[in-house]
Amino acid sequence: MAAFTSEQLQSLTLFSGLSEENCEQLLNRHLQSSHAPDQVFVMEQDWGESVFLLLSGLAKVRTYTADGDEVVMSVLGAGDVFGEMAALDGAARSADVVALSSLELVKLRAAPFTALLQEQSAFALALARLEASRLRDLNQRFALQSADATARLLDSLAYLARKSAPDGDATAEIPALPQKEIALIAGLARETASRTLSKLRARGTVTDTQAGGLQLVDLEPLIKRGLLPRG
Repeated sequence: MAAFTSEQLQSLTLFSGLSEENCEQLLNRHLQSSHAPDQVFVMEQDWGESVFLLLSGLAKVRTYTADGDEVVMSVLGAGDVFGEMAALDGAARSADVVALSSLELVKLRAAPFTALLQEQSAFALALARLEASRLRDLNQRFALQSADATARLLDSLAYLARKSAPDGDATAEIPALPQKEIALIAGLARETASRTLSKLRARGTVTDTQAGGLQLVDLEPLIKRGLLPRG
């Protein structure tokens, strides 16, 4: 694995306003690692001594209800930063982070990260924008909990596609994922997700890719449901 550089860090939106010196400060004693699907690499209740940057692949942020049911809070894609909340407030981590696909990540020390947030107002504002974007995604997913299965699955497929593409394209190819994972992200029973996906394939809304993944090829059903803006 090639060493991650300050220039690569600066190319990411969150860090684009930092100087090379700032980026070198963040990367001081950083660690890079690769992880296989289903591997848990951040555990709930761990202490937040690190901030993570996903370089490639997909991961899910999950927790469990009091009844032991898994709930997927969000999906992370290449370029996403996570683990920053525990670093900021000093509390234990509130969720697990699990690899959905093979992935690579960078582990940054929390101390330089929080120090730069205090010193660089533009960096703090960029992080606030990131948190606002995540909150909008979470709000939309929460609002859809009472929607029909088709709307929930369509929204989840578009969400996965955006997380799989650098430009956030809802028609980007979604990597091959177990159907149970897609069902969990949509908040559906596996059987319901399977039936709904079959209907979307039959309608020509979704297609299977050569790599075994999925792709939304017709966005009109999402636009009609208000899940995507027109144009």
